[in-house]
Amino acid sequence: MSVLELQHSPSSTDEIERSLADLDAAKTKLSEMDLQGRINLLEDCLERVVQLAPEWVDAACKAKGVSAKSPMRAEEIAAGPVATARHLRLLLQSYRAVRTTGKIKLPAAAIQGPDGSLRVQVMPVQGLFDAIVFAGFKAHAWLAPEVSRQDLEQLGRQLKNWGPAKTALVLGAGNVSSIPVTDTLSKVFQEGKVVLLKMNPVNEYLGPIFARLFTKLIDSGFARIIYGGADIGAAAIGHPQVDEVHITGSIHSHDAIVWGSPGPERERRKREQAPILDKPITSELGSVSPWIVVPGPYSARQLRFQAENVAASITNNASFNCIATKVIITWKQWPQRQQFIEMVEQFLANVPPRRAYYPGALERYCRFAGQRPVASDSLTLPWTLVRDADPKGSPQLFGEESFVCVCAEIGLEAVDEKEFLAQAVEFSNEKLWGTLSAALTVHPSFRRAAEGEAYFQSCLANLRYGAVGVNHWPALIYAMMSPPWGGYPSGTLADAQSGIGSVHNTFMLSGVQKTVLEGPLTISPKPFWFPTNRRPEPVAWKLLDLYGKPSVWKLSGLLWAALGG
Repeated sequence: MSVLELQHSPSSTDEIERSLADLDAAKTKLSEMDLQGRINLLEDCLERVVQLAPEWVDAACKAKGVSAKSPMRAEEIAAGPVATARHLRLLLQSYRAVRTTGKIKLPAAAIQGPDGSLRVQVMPVQGLFDAIVFAGFKAHAWLAPEVSRQDLEQLGRQLKNWGPAKTALVLGAGNVSSIPVTDTLSKVFQEGKVVLLKMNPVNEYLGPIFARLFTKLIDSGFARIIYGGADIGAAAIGHPQVDEVHITGSIHSHDAIVWGSPGPERERRKREQAPILDKPITSELGSVSPWIVVPGPYSARQLRFQAENVAASITNNASFNCIATKVIITWKQWPQRQQFIEMVEQFLANVPPRRAYYPGALERYCRFAGQRPVASDSLTLPWTLVRDADPKGSPQLFGEESFVCVCAEIGLEAVDEKEFLAQAVEFSNEKLWGTLSAALTVHPSFRRAAEGEAYFQSCLANLRYGAVGVNHWPALIYAMMSPPWGGYPSGTLADAQSGIGSVHNTFMLSGVQKTVLEGPLTISPKPFWFPTNRRPEPVAWKLLDLYGKPSVWKLSGLLWAALGG
């Protein structure tokens, strides 16, 4: 069955009016609801996620052309119900902490960075067995210099006394199914807003499932779901009862909402700082995400693991991810450069082509790959790595997000490893579009000496990206839900880059500049998100079971499933 066969009828003007009237009538009820009332709603949502997960995953796989026996089903489980269940479980922990102690407790005391600013551990978290399930991983949110330890003592206290509720329009993403759900949850339970969720036409088949997931939110008047294309979105955006907008999508959609259609009139508005949108907007808009490979004495096993790590970040979800790796940055003089890139190509060659389910994929592929796919039926597209890409000869690969299965590789000239890393950071900041995510592979020997570690920390500090993964794909930062998720906080209405604001952030931190996730150079058992994992689906279902009702007794089953990969 195709996506077109699964489409939902567009919402009428009357439906939009009724939805907004219902939300408006429920604002006072939401703002006055006590902590226990909100906890009850969260618990109901979590229970429904677990119940609806099989139907949810089956619908997404059918629409994306993933067969019932394909290991790729694990992607839909992890990026849909598992991510959502984890978000709900973490929100429950934060709410219960505020109810009991009056504030949210951090997993560990904040540490001070070399510049004096604070870094807060946001993963592993307590209660979800992260230290066992994700052994060796740690993530810290790097805060702005003005955030103090006293500020951290106030975390979550705003939940006790919400101000008057507003109505937020959430324009849902069409690629990853947990995004519209968790964006809605962030608005309701962290910001105290009623939500009108407009489903994206690409995955609006999930709307009826989400309506059942949100049964009590809808019954309470705190959420409504509408359907349709850009015209429906525009009608909702312009409605006087919508107070603010949140979009997960492209920079083109964002700018059309804020500044109008491309052309002289838009440019005039930008010059005069006169947007057509007269209400606040937050956003997550993707990026041309780099993966920097710092040279080092890598073993064959380490090279293979990191090569598959990169390949997984390209092939996941048919590469229709805002954080799919789009540029691999290597040192031209690195003796292992050719071997590494050939390994990446081999892993890509061994992953079967996926259905190109996202609209416009074939046109974008031709434009970014510079050629039409050979022997393609237009429903599937080949994984394509453009080696030794020239930023001047192929500027589109670096200055625009392709949102298709094309990745560039570029070699930089440098005297040594340190100079290469500094140049790679500068190239990523200055030549690549966007600020959402960046990854680095770095050998432990680079950081072993105090001087090397200080240099590495300086380079991390210079990276202007909201999510940075060290030795691992930054998508894990999204999946963890406790870290803030969004672009580097340099976006403006006129130059939104990868977006304005953030979601998730279940510790409710303010002043976040970036989140840095670090993990081992290799891990075992094989990650279930790697394309060569033989049995990833049981691991994904076990994770959902763990987050549905955390218990130490479930760890053995999860480990056993992981060993099967």
